[in-house]
Amino acid sequence: MTPNPAALDFLLTRRSRPAKTLTLPVPTPEELAPLLTAALRVPDHGKLEPWRLLVLTKAAMARLADMAEARARETGGNAERIAKGRGQFDQGNLAVVVISSPKVQDKVPEAEQILSAGCVCLGLVNAALAAGWGASWLTGWVSHDRGFAEPAFGLAPQESVAGIVHIGTETSAPPERPRPDVAALTRWIVE
Repeated sequence: MTPNPAALDFLLTRRSRPAKTLTLPVPTPEELAPLLTAALRVPDHGKLEPWRLLVLTKAAMARLADMAEARARETGGNAERIAKGRGQFDQGNLAVVVISSPKVQDKVPEAEQILSAGCVCLGLVNAALAAGWGASWLTGWVSHDRGFAEPAFGLAPQESVAGIVHIGTETSAPPERPRPDVAALTRWIVE
């Protein structure tokens, strides 16, 4: 066993940054590459790679904000739904959309493939934070509304959005928040 106290301390103190507090600069393609590489080092039983990534730049975000507003209006959305849909993209400067793309086969259950995509999201947030960037994993209605997500992200029928990870420069560190009570949520089975 070789302990890594610095890594454990990072994991014990890590804190996502609210996406609305992230600003320029954002990682360059060269700075983003190792973060994406780290994110894809996740449990992937069967080496299926049941995910794919879309990197959204500011220009793409502006187009997606307009699409989100149009979709919200088309579905009778109120002002709050419109603002939430637009806001995710209007306020962002760089985001990575993690697409869960399960492969049809008999070896690895679909649920495990979907969980693997969630691991990519957390891995990307942690990699960005470890590299000194602010990062936040969001979803919201834009991730789950097929009428928006399919054309916006080019989803195939079996695909879904696992998360939209915003990355940028943090403007302020968020205050610590209450954390789960480990003892209350853990049961040891010894026999």
